[in-house]
Amino acid sequence: MELASTEKVILGSIAFSIFWVLAVFPSVPFLPVGRTAGSLLGAMLMVIFRVITPDQAYAAIDLPILGLLFGTMVVSAYLEKADMFKHLGKLLTWKSKGAHDLLLRICLISAISSALFTNDTSCVVLTEFVLKIARQHNLPPHPFLLALASSANIGSSATPIGNPQNLVIAVQSKISFGSFVVGILPAMLIGILVNALILLCMYWKLLSIQKDKEDAASEGVDEEDMGSHRFTPATMSHCTSPNLQEWSTRFEPMDIQSPPATMNGDANHVESLRNRLTSNENEIHQVSSSAPASARNSTTSKETLHDGASQKKHETVPSKEVVYVNGLNDVFPGTYSEEKETSASRYKRILWKSRVYLVTIGMLISFLMGLNMSWTAITAALALVVLDFKDARPCLEKVSYSLLIFFCGMFITVDGFKRTGIPSTLWDWMEPHAKVNRASGIAVLAVVILVLSNVTSNVPTVLLLGGQVAVSAAAISAAEEKKSWLILAWVSTVAGNLSLLGSAANLIVCEQARHAPDLSYTLSFWNHLKFGVPSTIIVTAIGLTRIR
Repeated sequence: MELASTEKVILGSIAFSIFWVLAVFPSVPFLPVGRTAGSLLGAMLMVIFRVITPDQAYAAIDLPILGLLFGTMVVSAYLEKADMFKHLGKLLTWKSKGAHDLLLRICLISAISSALFTNDTSCVVLTEFVLKIARQHNLPPHPFLLALASSANIGSSATPIGNPQNLVIAVQSKISFGSFVVGILPAMLIGILVNALILLCMYWKLLSIQKDKEDAASEGVDEEDMGSHRFTPATMSHCTSPNLQEWSTRFEPMDIQSPPATMNGDANHVESLRNRLTSNENEIHQVSSSAPASARNSTTSKETLHDGASQKKHETVPSKEVVYVNGLNDVFPGTYSEEKETSASRYKRILWKSRVYLVTIGMLISFLMGLNMSWTAITAALALVVLDFKDARPCLEKVSYSLLIFFCGMFITVDGFKRTGIPSTLWDWMEPHAKVNRASGIAVLAVVILVLSNVTSNVPTVLLLGGQVAVSAAAISAAEEKKSWLILAWVSTVAGNLSLLGSAANLIVCEQARHAPDLSYTLSFWNHLKFGVPSTIIVTAIGLTRIR
């Protein structure tokens, strides 16, 4: 494609530059409106400057991608409601064998959850939990935060639903879900392993430092605080069962030897029984003394006295037991009925969770069967809404509508910039050196994607380069075309680990850690860069050899 008119090139470049500045630096002092407003501003300027027409702007919005994003976000919201991430948190601490084991677990769980639920979701729900685990064991947080963010990025590369750029690639390339997974999964697995080894090599000594007991006592996280985290499993070994605490609190003020005020009624009943026993004994004694002439009657009276006293004695013992039980019923009114109601509600809760998990598994199976991913995700989302049988507003409010609007503006802005002819001109100059059927060409293409992903962000990079790279590779063979899309997905995703600004997952972890209540920690740009540069280069290079 040739360059457009000079006016269109200049105005289109200005509009794209404004979009880029606000997308990369959303809080610039001269216009702190954020990424979403920045993308809409760039789209509006493209239309106002007549780089594209309004009809072309509407046509640029990719509805299948937006539908897939919306569906997966709704499903993730219901999975969160069904305690899926609570179970993931439980895996982090289950039979943990120290700091190094914890680091490896975070890498693995973050990667798996990101591949299934998107990297941003995994980082949102796991960051504070990781901070609390590190604080409880008196460990430095930043190795674990780096493990969480970097593994989330690498793991998300394995599936089309792992991150936004993969969604774009899957929709535009028409590669099936199964083929996408088979093509990138080996690179992802090796990448996670290599990334974990790099983390262990860089922070082995730091993670091996054990603080003394005084430091542990002063700096450790309280058990109650650990149990109060929304994603902390209730069955963790260091947590006390809330039911046990509640019952022990209720039993504590009770004194069986001297009954409390709530047992006065039963105590009065006991006293009346004792009075009746005394009066009966007196009457029997009078009868026995007034009939001394009859030995048989005397003997009978004595037996009656002995039996009556024994009977009354035995009656008083179970009466005490009745007092105790009745006293508990007074202290705990409706306990048994509440337990029945709790059991019923617990059964309903388990049944509902099972439905959520089954619908999610059905969605993944449908993806593997090659069904339309956008409509499959939307169908799964609506199925969960219906099965929940409640007002869907709370779960629908968790959908990031600002992200959907950001994508709309970005589609229009990037399409307008493409129409200036600048991206195609640059690709025509670079194409002879970036052939995917040669190792040198793959290396050049990887470097270009790596740089652009950190300059313009990964999703705009995919939108700008995807079509050009695919057309060039299709001229070689259909297999090379598919390979070029997978290379684009792998490199653009792993490129997010290069710097703190490389991906939204990095920023989410950084912001979540900085604003965590009582656990605030700032992950600096340079701390991330020291790890990010070697990890990104090594993992990208090794993964490229496994892309098929």
